[in-house]
Amino acid sequence: MKKLALALLLAAFSLPAADPVFPYGAVYFRKSNPPEQDWARDHATAARVGMNTFRHWFMWEAIETSPGKYDWRDYDQMMDLAAKNGIKVVIAELMTSAPEWVYEKYPHARFKASDGTVGSSGVSGSSATGGFPGMCLDNEDVHALAEKFLQALVNHYKNHPALFGFDVWNENTYDGGTPQHMYCYCDASQRKYRAWLKDHYGTLDKLAKTWYRYGYAEWDNVHPPANFTGYPESLDWLDFRSDNAFRLMKWRTDLIRKLDPAHKLIAHGVAGTLDTLPSGTHNEWRSAELVDTWGLTWIAARKGDALWQQFHALDLVRGGARGKPFWHAEAQAGPLWMQPQVLKRDREDGRIPDEKDVRLWNLISCAGGATGILYPRFRPLLDGPLFGAFGAFAMDGSVTPRAEMAGKVATWANANPELWKSRPVQGDIGLVFAPESETFNYVQQGSTDFYAQSIRGAYQGFFDNNIQADFVHIDDLQKYPVVYLPYPVMLKSDSAKKLIEYVRQGGTLISEGLPAYFGDHGKVGTVQPNYGLDEVFGAKESYVEFTPDILEDLTLDVRGHKINGRYFLQAYTPAGGTAAGTYSDGKIAAIEHPFGKGRALLIGTFPGAGYYLHHSPAEKAFFAGLLDWAKISPQVRTAATGVQARLHTGPGGTYLYVVNPDRKPRDIPVTVPGTFTSGTDLWAARPVTVKGNTVQVTVGDRDVAVIRLK
Repeated sequence: MKKLALALLLAAFSLPAADPVFPYGAVYFRKSNPPEQDWARDHATAARVGMNTFRHWFMWEAIETSPGKYDWRDYDQMMDLAAKNGIKVVIAELMTSAPEWVYEKYPHARFKASDGTVGSSGVSGSSATGGFPGMCLDNEDVHALAEKFLQALVNHYKNHPALFGFDVWNENTYDGGTPQHMYCYCDASQRKYRAWLKDHYGTLDKLAKTWYRYGYAEWDNVHPPANFTGYPESLDWLDFRSDNAFRLMKWRTDLIRKLDPAHKLIAHGVAGTLDTLPSGTHNEWRSAELVDTWGLTWIAARKGDALWQQFHALDLVRGGARGKPFWHAEAQAGPLWMQPQVLKRDREDGRIPDEKDVRLWNLISCAGGATGILYPRFRPLLDGPLFGAFGAFAMDGSVTPRAEMAGKVATWANANPELWKSRPVQGDIGLVFAPESETFNYVQQGSTDFYAQSIRGAYQGFFDNNIQADFVHIDDLQKYPVVYLPYPVMLKSDSAKKLIEYVRQGGTLISEGLPAYFGDHGKVGTVQPNYGLDEVFGAKESYVEFTPDILEDLTLDVRGHKINGRYFLQAYTPAGGTAAGTYSDGKIAAIEHPFGKGRALLIGTFPGAGYYLHHSPAEKAFFAGLLDWAKISPQVRTAATGVQARLHTGPGGTYLYVVNPDRKPRDIPVTVPGTFTSGTDLWAARPVTVKGNTVQVTVGDRDVAVIRLK
């Protein structure tokens, strides 16, 4: 009987537990942290408070300690402890931490910058271990070594009962540097670049004419630009870097799927697509396409605690996921000390969070559509510049009030399975993401500030009116009856065709100024607006001004609202369209025009960037008025200011999230589409009054109501 009982116990241990309803937990093991004597206790504590998922950094440098010799000991313990405590494990492959022996044996594969400097192995502040930033995988010999490691990793753990899935390419970040110090210029990367150019241009002569470099005798004469003074070559280089980065991501995902088709592929970025697409190759849409579950790192201490900031990151990632599930893969639950992002900021701006901050940030993530939450630390690192950062638990692993709140959210989320079967409704308007507009801003200005502030400012303009603006890729325009096009200073001819067809088929396009002023390869069009957009807008350029240093306080009147513009200024002569706004000197600043089955509104500067800087009440009203002009009624309305309400629908039912970021309770009325008779607050069991399409609830300070409507 004893032998039978033991056999049954071992069999039960070998069976994988079901995936959690709502994955909730933290990154736990980063090799040097936490101390080994605490591992068993920490796993038991995590399970006791309600956590069900850990992610560990499986670092190449820490595992393949010499060629072909793998040290799995510590990681095996992590997996076994997880299985013992009912915790699922996400294996994060960290081949960006290369073994020291690889650096020494393959020096040609070290990252080489545009200024000639060559990288070496460094200690990561995120793990206090060496081997970072890894090697350039454009070199086939090192690529083969990395592939061998990845094969060994997957094969070693694919049958472990604790395994949830594999996280690839941590934060999807290419170590891109700056225009003056950009990677990688090694010989292998240059060969990859030339092959990419051959595929795009076909002949060396065509490339030479496009780049205005007429002295190429052979392909080996072609090199990446050492600076960004030439538009065509710089734009091509950045496009190649992005394509190359995602080629390597696809190599990872294809290999893991081949070796282990049973487990999920997961990845997360930093919601960086709007500002680090050119330098860091961040792209929500391309990343999410390759995995089962997408996600984001978002830390208020680094990014800011304003309500719109976290929501815009979640909405960006949700847009990129195109309906796939996504997690808040690294969420803040503890302080961040001394880092440059926090210096000179108020202590309440995410710097020293308490349990109410953890509650608010968690529930905002849920309101934004996240279906899992992990922290970047279970307990803080004890080494390096990020000591003490982010963890919900104390330095010694003890339970803090923040950790108690984390456990409360984890337990609640997993006790409400129907909630996660419903998803955020489609937004009231789409904010168009055209990658080339951002990339060109980086090439021309040396940063992406103009683009990022334009699109984020437009988002804020709608958000402050409780209008849900979704980020939509230019390939997906047809999903939205009305879209807003920010900072379209460069557009490729193919993008212009998509916009023209969108309006022709009945869409409503609201565009900021200078659309496609720079076209393919960054070349100025001789007719403005360019590429046939003049016919869509019914307008011709009469005047243009590129004077960003003196246009910070530019004002214009558009459709009865005095608003702010910035950066550049374009004025128009009607060519079938009707004037809809003027600058202070009387020049026409805006044109509206029916085209095909749709219509368009063109505004000659950048209202998004203007609102980002000035936040004028008149411009807030202007953004609300754009939906009136487009004949769109917002799905969710509230008379309360400074709050946010979001609606989720689907097989699980209809749910209303009401978010109060204030440090005092708020009585918040919300109108929703449809008619309901009752509402139940699933989070805090608050009284909810429902009359038809009006919902009334009092939400506590830094808290959220999660109301099921029936």
